[in-house]
Amino acid sequence: MSTPARIEPGPNASLDSVVIRFAGDSGDGMQLIGNQFTRTTALAGNDLATFPDFPAEIRAPAGTRAGVSGFQLQFANHDIFTPGDIADVLVAMNPAALVANLNRLKDGGLIIVNTDSFGKRDLKLANLEVSPLDDGTLDEYRVVQVGITKLTKETVEPLGLTTKEADRCKNFFALGMTYWLYSRNMEPTKQWVTGKFKGKFAEANIAALQAGWSFADTVEIFGGQPYMVPRADDFKEGEYRNIMGNAAMAVGLAAAANKADRLLFYGTYPITPASDILHALAPFKNYGVVTYQAEDEIAAVCASIGASWGGSIGVTGTSGPGVSLKAEAMGLANIIEVPLIVVNVQRGGPSTGLPTKTEQSDLMQALYGRNGDSPMPVLAPQTPADCFDVAVEAVRIAIKYMTPVMILSDGYIANGAEPWLLPDLDALPEMKPNFAKAEEGVEFQPYSRDEETLARPWAIPGTPGLEHRIGGLEKQHLTGHVSYDPANHQFMQELRQEKVRRIQADIPETEVFGDEGGVCVLGWGSTYGAIRTAVVGAREAGVKVGHVHLRWINPLPKDLGEVLKRFDKVLIPELNLGQLIKLIRAEYLIDAVPLAKVQGQPFQTNEIRDRIIEFSKEA
Repeated sequence: MSTPARIEPGPNASLDSVVIRFAGDSGDGMQLIGNQFTRTTALAGNDLATFPDFPAEIRAPAGTRAGVSGFQLQFANHDIFTPGDIADVLVAMNPAALVANLNRLKDGGLIIVNTDSFGKRDLKLANLEVSPLDDGTLDEYRVVQVGITKLTKETVEPLGLTTKEADRCKNFFALGMTYWLYSRNMEPTKQWVTGKFKGKFAEANIAALQAGWSFADTVEIFGGQPYMVPRADDFKEGEYRNIMGNAAMAVGLAAAANKADRLLFYGTYPITPASDILHALAPFKNYGVVTYQAEDEIAAVCASIGASWGGSIGVTGTSGPGVSLKAEAMGLANIIEVPLIVVNVQRGGPSTGLPTKTEQSDLMQALYGRNGDSPMPVLAPQTPADCFDVAVEAVRIAIKYMTPVMILSDGYIANGAEPWLLPDLDALPEMKPNFAKAEEGVEFQPYSRDEETLARPWAIPGTPGLEHRIGGLEKQHLTGHVSYDPANHQFMQELRQEKVRRIQADIPETEVFGDEGGVCVLGWGSTYGAIRTAVVGAREAGVKVGHVHLRWINPLPKDLGEVLKRFDKVLIPELNLGQLIKLIRAEYLIDAVPLAKVQGQPFQTNEIRDRIIEFSKEA
């Protein structure tokens, strides 16, 4: 063990915020200990934001750079919006993890490295000729070298584990060291381990956790005293839980269906990164939730349409390639006008693309990715916790306007986590389905319209007097009979488009954060945190800049054009090659400027802040 640069934090030195990144092989359990550090930190009362960074190759060879799995977490004593641009601390379990993440560590940052994984074979797998521990690569950092694998095996040896089983406990040894370093309470993790694992393997993980804590405390490798990040006191009062985006989406869907007094049917086919919505909903079967894992994407969406037709809240979830397969059925939901919810957790494309990486490249697909003019409302959450509110809003709109609705989440939001203030369920908006009622002596007209919303009545099949045609052929106005009349087709197309436009009445006035002139940074979806933090930084640097973030993309807020015209310039950061910008230019004739990124990674704050400052100076 060596410590080239000694850390001198002083007695329980207090910090405002910390960014820590765990990195190792896919089998090293980095996501597990990252989640446990997150959970413990949430219980400590800190604000936090996370970024699980999965390998692009699902089964990349162990020990290679392609197989590195990372988990980044920022926690603070104040309100934060991102998991941080670069880490203060990097925990690296092997050479590949070290070199692949070194550019994500700040200058002079702390590295905790497992020296037991730096043999000749390990270096070869990481495509290294010499060890970065010996060639000066790490001279600018504070390095703590620990034989984590050996120490873990010595700790669990009395329990009689195999070598492979003992090796799987080393992530908890590393976690224990970081718990000591930042004064985290180990008890919640010990309780979780007891519930998750059984017998000697539970004992071994707890022993490794305790050993890592004790090692850091005894050897004084961090200067003898831990750091402290005080709890955040600027939170709104209430009960909080730590929640990931997919889990928040699931809870929001279930809560909305319960509010509407409807069964929730979730039909899906497993696909990264949307699968966890199914996993989160499956345990809710006692709360009016039915989950169905179909044989393919088409079967999943069609089953969900059938559920909506039958009076339930039909939901189908997928990621980009799955939306392509669902396109025809989504057009069916549009023409028969049922309250279907389509959740698209976007990922890197095209085709299979980058299945574990994030992107915002499905916006045009959401708006126009169906044959014919097939307008669908589209909205997007901006943070993991916001997925709950967006799910509730999507169900409310689908019921009120009798229309399919698409939610555009993405991998960054889906797998990220943050504190979530538990809502008052009684305060959720009312959702009263407009069920059709048969009138004696009056022919039922399935495509009659509500004067305000243009929603047609929800006719439950099997109800006497409500018999009517169903299918994908064009409907005649009012009667719903098959119609090939050209004028009727145009009338129905325009009517369905107008119905979506009228949703603007439900969209609140556009909010502007910061200045109401100068540069406007316009965003949507998961870019929220990076934009907000960048705008704060740019304003501190003297730039006149405001931030507008869209939840609704179709329809756009009715006052958006007026708001944008207050600014001299408009910058639109997107995790695509420029899609929202096309809509803004076409709709408002504003010469907005794009900031495009398609690297499978979210924006860093400094990327947007630097561009704002540069943009503000351009003629």
